[in-house]
Formats: sequence, structure tokens, C-alpha cells
Amino acid sequence: MTLVTREPARYIVEPSEPSALRIERLSVWYGRHQAIRDVSFTIPARRITAIIGPSGCGKSTLLRALNRMHDLTPEARVEGSVRWGEIDLYAPTTDPVWVRRHIGMIFQKPNPFPKSIFENVAFGLRVNGYRGDIAARVEEALRKAALWDEVKDKLQKNALTLSGGQQQRLCIARAIALEPQILLMDEPCSALDPVATMRIEDLMIELAHTYTIVIVTHNMQQASRVSHYTAFMLAGEDRTGELIEYAPTRELFLRPRDRRTEDYITGRIG
Repeated sequence: MTLVTREPARYIVEPSEPSALRIERLSVWYGRHQAIRDVSFTIPARRITAIIGPSGCGKSTLLRALNRMHDLTPEARVEGSVRWGEIDLYAPTTDPVWVRRHIGMIFQKPNPFPKSIFENVAFGLRVNGYRGDIAARVEEALRKAALWDEVKDKLQKNALTLSGGQQQRLCIARAIALEPQILLMDEPCSALDPVATMRIEDLMIELAHTYTIVIVTHNMQQASRVSHYTAFMLAGEDRTGELIEYAPTRELFLRPRDRRTEDYITGRIG
């Protein structure tokens, strides 16, 4: 890996691994307010990339821009590009529904449908016209989400009867049933107890052998435990978030190049 960008107050490392997404000069507005400004970095394939920073610095805004979730917000506007291979996800010819099918999202609070466990996982397959063996695909997704052994005898029970940690793993199973290449996770453990959090972290590490994972987290210990690369964001007085530093996680936590990164990870700001 080589340091390819040293703009004023920005230290961005280019990963040596094959890339999954290339973000170039990405900016997002909500109405007149610019939420993030000129974010550029590369997310490596089949690795876990963590996005950290204080509340309000634009972490979730950046994450949602990676699969065009802002298209669903009327006052939102996005400039710049997100490239997946040769495909510009924001090109006029790129279908946002296709983008979200291949880049799945796991939200902060588990959000299972008020349906059976089985139908929660099968729902996306049916909507997308899957013609294969739905039962087999549901089982495969639940196994990948480390949930099959806990629910295989109660697949017809309402998903809302599951514990919080089980519901979050069910949401992960629902996402991976569609066989995305990339999983975006927005604070996936913030509503969970320590035991459930540990299971989700173990699951993320296992899933990274198959999927590219990008996680937003306030928990720096979690970022240091599970991620391969970490991006640190910070907002200035104008409340616009910027990418300050991006590097391999161990390097960023042990030898931060920007004083503000060091201040954040040592607790002096944030």
C-alpha cells in the first residue's frame, strides 16, 4: 500500500488489495446544507472497512450514498462518483434498484417484517422474481448468518418473537439471500447487548471472506477488532463532514498521521 494523497489535512492510503468501490469527490446536500464534502477513497474487496467519527460528521450520509439511498430523500442531492468496476453508480443509465440489490444495507435497529422467519428471508427473492428453490436459498442465507440452528424448527413463527441479536442476524440473512457483493452496515450493534454484539462481530469477520463490508460505528474498539481499514471523518464549524484520514486500521489507531485523528481516538474530541 502507498500513500497516494496528501492534500491539506487529508491522509488517504490506497489499499493494495483489489478494489470494490472507488469514491471520487463525493458530496451530499440536504436542501441548502452540505452534509459531506469532497470525499475520495477506495474500499477494498472482501475486507471490512470501518467509518468512524463524532456524531454529526456525515458517517451515515456517506454510507447511504454508496447504494443511492439518498434517491429516496426528495431534498437530497449528490455530486461526485461511486464506481464499482467500470460502472458509475450515479450515471443516469444506472438503475438504483439494481444498485441496492447488489449493495445491501443493514440498519442500526433490527427491522424484520411482521411475517414469519421464513418469509422475511424469502420476501426479497419473491419480489425479484427468483425462480429457483426458495427454501434452499432461505436455508443457505440463514446458515451464512449463523442463525439456522437457532430457528430451523420454528421457521413459521413470527420474526418479531426473536431476540434483538437474532433479529439483526435475520436482517443480515434477508440481505445476503439476494447474493449482493457488498454489505453496508449502519451501527449494526448499537441496539444490542455485549453477547449479541460479539456474535455480530464474529459473523462480520466470517462474511468478509465472501462479501465486501462497510460498517459505520461509534465504537472505536469495535472498529479496531473487526475492520481491515478505517476512515475517520470530522465536521467543521459549518457542520459539513470531511474525510480526514484513511488507512489500514492498525496503522490509523497506532500511528495516526493527523492530530485530529489522534485527538479523537484518544478521547480528547468527540
